[in-house]
Amino acid sequence: MPQPFELPDFYVPHPATLNPHLDHARVHTKQWARGMGMVEGSGVWDEHDLDSHDYALLCAYTHPDCSAEELALVTDWYVWVFFFDDHFLELFKRTQDRKGGKAYLDRLPAFMPLDLSEGTPEPTNPVEAGLADLWLRTVPSMSQAWRERFRESTEHLLNESMWELSNINAGRISNPVEYIEMRRKVGGAPWSAGLVEHAVGAEVPAVIAASRPMRVLRDAFSDGVHLRNDLFSYQREVEDEGELSNGVLVLETFLGCSTQEAAERVNDLLTSRLHQFENTVFAELPGLFAEHGLDPAACAGVMAYVKGLQDWQSGGHEWHMRSSRYMNGGGAAAERIPDLPGPTGVGTGAADVLKALRGLVGPGRARSLGHVPFRAVGPSVLPEFELPYRTRLNPHLDTARRNLLGWADRVRMMDAVPGVWNAEKLADYDLALCAAGIHPDGTPEELDLAAAWLAWGTYGDDYYPVVHGATRDLAGAKGCNDRLLEFMPLDGAATAVPLTGLERGLADLWERTTATMDDIGRRRFRASVEKMLESWLWELLNQAQNRIPDPVDYLEMRRFTFGSDLTMGLSRIGHGRRVPDEVHRSGPVQALENSASDYAMLMNDVFSYQKEVEYEGEVHNLVLVVQSFFDCDHPTALGIVHDLMNSRLSQFQHVAANELPLLYDDFELDAEARATLDGYVVELQDWMAGILTWHRGCRRYAEPDLVRHHRPALPQPPAGSAVPVPGAVPLPAAATRVEAPPSRPAAPPVPLGPTGLGTSGVRPPVPVLR
Repeated sequence: MPQPFELPDFYVPHPATLNPHLDHARVHTKQWARGMGMVEGSGVWDEHDLDSHDYALLCAYTHPDCSAEELALVTDWYVWVFFFDDHFLELFKRTQDRKGGKAYLDRLPAFMPLDLSEGTPEPTNPVEAGLADLWLRTVPSMSQAWRERFRESTEHLLNESMWELSNINAGRISNPVEYIEMRRKVGGAPWSAGLVEHAVGAEVPAVIAASRPMRVLRDAFSDGVHLRNDLFSYQREVEDEGELSNGVLVLETFLGCSTQEAAERVNDLLTSRLHQFENTVFAELPGLFAEHGLDPAACAGVMAYVKGLQDWQSGGHEWHMRSSRYMNGGGAAAERIPDLPGPTGVGTGAADVLKALRGLVGPGRARSLGHVPFRAVGPSVLPEFELPYRTRLNPHLDTARRNLLGWADRVRMMDAVPGVWNAEKLADYDLALCAAGIHPDGTPEELDLAAAWLAWGTYGDDYYPVVHGATRDLAGAKGCNDRLLEFMPLDGAATAVPLTGLERGLADLWERTTATMDDIGRRRFRASVEKMLESWLWELLNQAQNRIPDPVDYLEMRRFTFGSDLTMGLSRIGHGRRVPDEVHRSGPVQALENSASDYAMLMNDVFSYQKEVEYEGEVHNLVLVVQSFFDCDHPTALGIVHDLMNSRLSQFQHVAANELPLLYDDFELDAEARATLDGYVVELQDWMAGILTWHRGCRRYAEPDLVRHHRPALPQPPAGSAVPVPGAVPLPAAATRVEAPPSRPAAPPVPLGPTGLGTSGVRPPVPVLR
């Protein structure tokens, strides 16, 4: 069968090396697999299958430095996980037996006890037998924190197979954002990252395990592993097995392009995720180490883990090039195993160097770091929004508007910092209108509270770039965050005295919001505010580097910068304990929230394009991110963003109509809990509709308002230079208002260190957070 596309030119910055204990692992793992019942009589594999897949070679490449005993253990884990994938395929995916698949998966967590003294059930199939054996051999040397993390990633790997099965049943191809999120769980790379800790003998310290830098390293690693696998496995999965969960197929469908073009774009995204991994190591880890006071041994352990992830990327690529399981020209290269991959012989060394350099300084990275801020882009252009939900405005809107102005005046947010907010801006921004659409049935007190939270979050989002961004004061921004955390006590203890409008506003809102919450609710709500504060530091770090974010990192962080979790959290407060926490954490509810969040935040990016790119010198706007990633013009990028908005809306509707009913049955929810979640779907519909109505009604984004609120407009492009977008309309100007003196111009970027020809080598790559 001919290949459906030519494999692209991969970015593999670290050479693969081979563990010297390969032969030992091959012999051991075949005996182990046979003893677990995975070979003869399983109906899934025979000895030839196991030999040709050569998982010992995979592990010898991905874990080149571990001992013979450790390599044997890791190889057994990979034999188990690949057998599980094929076993589940044969028993449940091919037969589309969802009920049987769920019963099969529900038994597996019992074979991963956190306390080994609890024991395990009697295994009934090779997957259960293998898991019981591996868990007992693996976890005794690891901490309780690692056991919990590894068990969770293993459960995700197992349980999200139901998502793949559901999509096959529905004949549905996921959208790109949904696919990346679910692929991490079902693809197993976060699970692989946990095994890397075991293999290198260095656990990630618990104090930083959940931090953004460590999360991004794990996720960027995972995406790189999965996207690479998608390119090699497209022919097997899509053409042979009928799989719909493949990144090439997802982009082929979403972009409406050829398979070859989709493969190239997947490879571009893979490269971007590896660049994100590298940027996180050099730009974020030093500050993380300093913030938590890690000693040299702990720092060295984390860097050993980082090297382990890099080894996995390079080794995984080399194995894909050799395994008969994948599309690689027939796998003939598996017959020889050179010390180093790539061409050999006199004169070929430069080829590898030049190939690596193209990846390091290729066009994608150059575009992301070469953005010219404050360039004229003209008025924002709006597509036809296809949101089917009608906005119902809270009848207490007019009172809320007056009350919000009074509240902002009492906490002294307005005019406190030149260039941030004044009374005219607050009135123009009309955050009470947004609150009235989001909470149409709220009491006057609830509406006032929601409006004040929206105003406080929007003010903070404007405050940080002006106060800390223009001067690249990342340390000052970190200190500001630390101060704000003091005004969200969990135990009701007295706080520090607030000194700024931002602090006074938060202290007041926290007290009013959490007065009736229990401890769990208070901690969950504080976490949502912390995520937003952390995301503002992420924006400043990118601004300091003048770096347009990686698309995946942008989308995931944008939910926090937009405050989605915070404002959705206000809706969840009234749910109490009628819905179990595990239901709120389930895949369908998370997908429901994330898809709604993405629709609203991308809507905001479309409205705010001119404001952010031209008037604020920002790099955080998906239209700009898409322009940079695809190297395309504004109309093309806007079309892609609009398509993504529609696909996220379609996913929201799909989850509500098809996945929630299955969730209700899976958790055996009672009528009250089902009614609560049905009501939450309506609340999210109100949330999206209210935000769209606010964007259309406020005076924050139209060009005349930008001129008044910021500075005189920059020179515009020549007439006729803009390419129209089908169905798009320009952002309408707001009603005429009394002119206010323009604020001072935003400060231009400040160079980091010496400038001029020949000075790049002495400039620090990024400032370090303290």
